[in-house]
Amino acid sequence: MNKKNILLALSVCLISIHAHSQELNARVTVMSNKVGTSVDKKVFNTLQNQLTNFLNTRKWTNDNYRVNEKIDCSFIINIESVVETNVYKGSIAIQAARPVYNSSYKAALINFQEPDFLFKYIEFQPVEFNDSRVQGTEASVANLTAVFAFYAYTIIGMDNDSFSPKSGEVNFTRAQNIVTNAPEGKGITGWSVFDGLRNRYWLNENIVNSRYNIIHDIIYSYYRSGLDKMYDNEAEARSNILQALIQLKAFNRENPNTMILQFFMQGKSQEIIGIFKNAMPQEKSRIIEIVSEIDIVNAAKYKQELQ
Repeated sequence: MNKKNILLALSVCLISIHAHSQELNARVTVMSNKVGTSVDKKVFNTLQNQLTNFLNTRKWTNDNYRVNEKIDCSFIINIESVVETNVYKGSIAIQAARPVYNSSYKAALINFQEPDFLFKYIEFQPVEFNDSRVQGTEASVANLTAVFAFYAYTIIGMDNDSFSPKSGEVNFTRAQNIVTNAPEGKGITGWSVFDGLRNRYWLNENIVNSRYNIIHDIIYSYYRSGLDKMYDNEAEARSNILQALIQLKAFNRENPNTMILQFFMQGKSQEIIGIFKNAMPQEKSRIIEIVSEIDIVNAAKYKQELQ
């Protein structure tokens, strides 16, 4: 094979790899400051590396992602205690963002924290996940990858919804499969209707519930019709975001205290303030009224910053 043919073959190979690139650009951090010296801390470095590889090298969908289309996300596990040998309990924080058109700004898709996360990990154990065998052979081992897979599908679904109406459905359905077949065992929480009102069960239930279909339109309107248009037409973009939040307010009145409302609004206060900082007084008053109802915890901040 001559040099020209070799270069051509390499180019085709690179294009193929590029076209079928994985979906996530994930960063995993495992914090173990609260764990005593009885556990060798290098175990957590190994876990961190294995989970990072798990998220970034697995092909989660059949879609083709270019390298620059990968979804930026991060997972922080804060280990708080050793329940028994190789079994750990702590919290997990999940964040994901997507770029805004014609800007360097990245808007948050997910900014959420779970307080109770239990899993078993032995250094160098395979970190694997099978959609057909979510429960695995040992519940506490399976819970580790089940939680990460659930959020991988949810992140991809949210990202898809933000670019095209209701296009995240297949990913949310895959996340639903994990909820339905989730590991069950002592100390494992978050997968059941009985595990409180703010958990993986209720998040997925709200997302796939046909009664709440308007949420997918709101996600699309907020990001694609709103944030992505800020560069070209700020007034129109702001108006579209305002309309999306008006819809969210109406949704909340019809369906109070849903998990999806809190999930959507988490970490958005500063972003919304920035969007409406230069709005007309009438528009500022309108947005203060709306967000003070759907984001009560930040109501005072909106009034202070936007009046």
